[in-house]
Amino acid sequence: MDPRYPPTEGWPHLVDQWIGSIHEPVYGVGHSLGGYLNYLAAVRRPELFRAIVLLDAPIIGPFRGRMLGVTKRLGIVDRVTPAGATRDRRSSWPSRAEARAHFRSRQLFRDFSEDALDDYVNHGLVEEGGLLRLKIDPAVEYQIYRTIPHDMMRHLAQLRVPAAFIGGARSDVVRRVRLARMKPKFRMYKVPGGHLFPFERPREAATSIVRALDELAASPR
Repeated sequence: MDPRYPPTEGWPHLVDQWIGSIHEPVYGVGHSLGGYLNYLAAVRRPELFRAIVLLDAPIIGPFRGRMLGVTKRLGIVDRVTPAGATRDRRSSWPSRAEARAHFRSRQLFRDFSEDALDDYVNHGLVEEGGLLRLKIDPAVEYQIYRTIPHDMMRHLAQLRVPAAFIGGARSDVVRRVRLARMKPKFRMYKVPGGHLFPFERPREAATSIVRALDELAASPR
């Protein structure tokens, strides 16, 4: 959330920020936004990545991408992305206990494991003005959703690093996308859970990541 790297159309500055933080070849593993940033960075700077693993970050095809671009031009992108809900979300609480109770009552966090929810409350909030506030300002998150790249598929042919995609079996995000378009470049895996499966089943998610990386390493380049 560095103001030097604001979320703008297509996320060029967010990609720059991620590339600038890498000082030796890495395994790029990220969920949702993190997955997309690893993908876009690996396309631009393949020498920085041993492999990438996208966790429930499906790359939408050209038709849906064009439709998403149209919603941006028409000013209705908030209706088709989580942007609208993010803009109005509650962002402060008087105590961690109240924040935890609030999150647990929300559908988004309903299936989080106890440990994952505790970590979210302990590390995702900061003290400010006598209250606990979300570390990531919803206004910034709102702009991230509004400016999501709608042409990521056009970069797929340029991807030169080993890649895997792990999707939640109940993910509403995955359900809306034709994953077959990713298969020439990505090893595909499905695991139990929804879009937020890394927080719902963290041990299973970790196991699936290790398996994917092992199989990528064993595959001929």
